[in-house]
Amino acid sequence: MNEGRPSRGHKTTRSGDRRVGFFSMNSSTLPPGVQDRADLTPLSFEDLTGFPEDDHLAAFRVFLHSCVALAAKAPPLRQGIAAPAALEAVAHTALRQEIHTAGQARQFFEAHFRPFRVAAKALVLPSSGFLTGYYEPVVEGSLMPSREFAAPILGRPDNLEFLAPYPDRATIESGAVQGHAMPVVWLHDLVEVFLIQVQGSARVRLTDGKTAQLVYAGRNGQPYTSIGRILIENGEIAESEMSLGALKEWIRAHGQNPGDAGLALMHRNKSYVFFALEEDDGTRSPIGGQGIGLTALRSIAVDRTFWPYGLPFWIAAELPWRSSSGSPFRRLMVAQDTGSAIVGPARVDIFFGSGDDAGLRAGDIRHEGDVVAFLPA
Repeated sequence: MNEGRPSRGHKTTRSGDRRVGFFSMNSSTLPPGVQDRADLTPLSFEDLTGFPEDDHLAAFRVFLHSCVALAAKAPPLRQGIAAPAALEAVAHTALRQEIHTAGQARQFFEAHFRPFRVAAKALVLPSSGFLTGYYEPVVEGSLMPSREFAAPILGRPDNLEFLAPYPDRATIESGAVQGHAMPVVWLHDLVEVFLIQVQGSARVRLTDGKTAQLVYAGRNGQPYTSIGRILIENGEIAESEMSLGALKEWIRAHGQNPGDAGLALMHRNKSYVFFALEEDDGTRSPIGGQGIGLTALRSIAVDRTFWPYGLPFWIAAELPWRSSSGSPFRRLMVAQDTGSAIVGPARVDIFFGSGDDAGLRAGDIRHEGDVVAFLPA
C-alpha cells in the first residue's frame, strides 16, 4: 500500500507523521480503549490497493445484516464491546439508503468511514496483521448413541452460570457434568467434536436423512490453547506442513482413548464449547457471534474486546484462498463473529463457508497481512 497521502479529514505534521486528529474531538467514533492498545495509521482510500476492483455492493449487503442487528440493539450470541454511537448512526443511515449498484455502495463506504491500518502495541502480540481461516464443518451424526456414533456433542449445562471456573475439557469428558449437560447429537469420534468446537458451528447429516445445525450455546470459560502450535513446537509437524488435515491425522494416529497421546493433546486445550441443535433446511447460514448469519469470504471473526460487531475491515494479503497457490486477497469484510483464539487488534479469522472444500482452503491460512479498520467518519 502507498502510505504517502494523508486521508481526508486528517492532518499531517511537518515531519510527515500522521495524527489521528478527530478521535480526541469525537470519542463516539472509536471503540473504548482501542487507541490505548493499538497503533492506528490513517490512510486514504487511494492507499488501499485493489479497493476500486472489489464488489462493494456485495460487501454493503453483508454490512446491512449487521446494521439491522445494531439498529434493533439485538443481543449478540457472544457478548462483546458495545458499538460506538457513531457506528450505530452509520447503521441507521445505511438502512435508509437506496443502494443498488457497486458504485453507490463504494460511495457510501467512502462517505461514512475512514480507513486505518491496525497494529498491536503490546509486544506479546503480533505487531502486524495475522490472518487465519475457519469454516462450518459438515459431518455425519445420530440422535442416538451407537457403535458408529459414540462421541457426544453436549448442550449447554444447567449449572454453567453457577460454577466458576467450570470444569475443563478433560474433566467434562470424564463424565463430571453428566446430568447437567445432555448430549444433543452423537458423532463418529472426539476429533470431530473437538474441531467443531474450534470452528464454532457445524451442519450434521443425521441417519434419517435430515440435516441439523449446531449453534454455539456457551463455553466453560477455560483458556484456549492451540494444539496445532504445540505439535509444531514439539517438532511433531513442521510449521510449513501444518494444516487441519495434518492435525486430524496426527490425533487419530496417536489414539483417542485414555492414556493415548492423541487424547492427551486435545486435553491440553482446556476450553470446551457447548451447542444447541436446530433444524436446518439447507439454506441457513452458520450463526456468528453477532447472532446473524455469516457470509463466506465477507464475514470475519475479530477480538470482541477490541472491536464491535458490524465494523467493516479491509483485508489485504497474499493467500492460498482459491487453491494451494497464493494469490492476491483484497476484500472489504465485516466483523460478525469472534473466537477464543482470536486475540489482539490485528488478529482476523476469515470465514470460508461450509463443507470440506471450504475447510481445505481455511486450513491453509496462517499468513500475515494488512488489517485496515473502517472507522466512522
